[in-house]
Amino acid sequence: MRTWILAGILLAASSGAASAQDAAAGEKVFKTQPCFVCHSIGEGASVKLGPPLNGLDGRKAASFPNFNYSPATRGAGITWNEENFKKFIADPQGTIPGTTMGFAGIKTPQDVSDLWAYVKQFDADGKVKK
Repeated sequence: MRTWILAGILLAASSGAASAQDAAAGEKVFKTQPCFVCHSIGEGASVKLGPPLNGLDGRKAASFPNFNYSPATRGAGITWNEENFKKFIADPQGTIPGTTMGFAGIKTPQDVSDLWAYVKQFDADGKVKK
């Protein structure tokens, strides 16, 4: 009987782990979704079609220096955090109508969570936070 109970507990625990945020999986999302085409992240990140994503967690939207943001993004009044990022990345146009980010969004909640885990680990200098 104890064996079955222990097996049930382990199964439940492993199911929960599957839904946890995973930065390594998020890096794969970043590279397989079109993120990397427009954005860079990490040491040496630079402006591409979109701004670098270093230090995104806690950064005000439209605040990366010398990047030409859309009026909609400049006026959004968003500070990037997990909640705002997840909402935006799932539906950019629905979250900030008029944004020039031409992307349909990432629809898989696990991919969105993993992508956030990957992005939030970088500080403003592109170094992985400790």
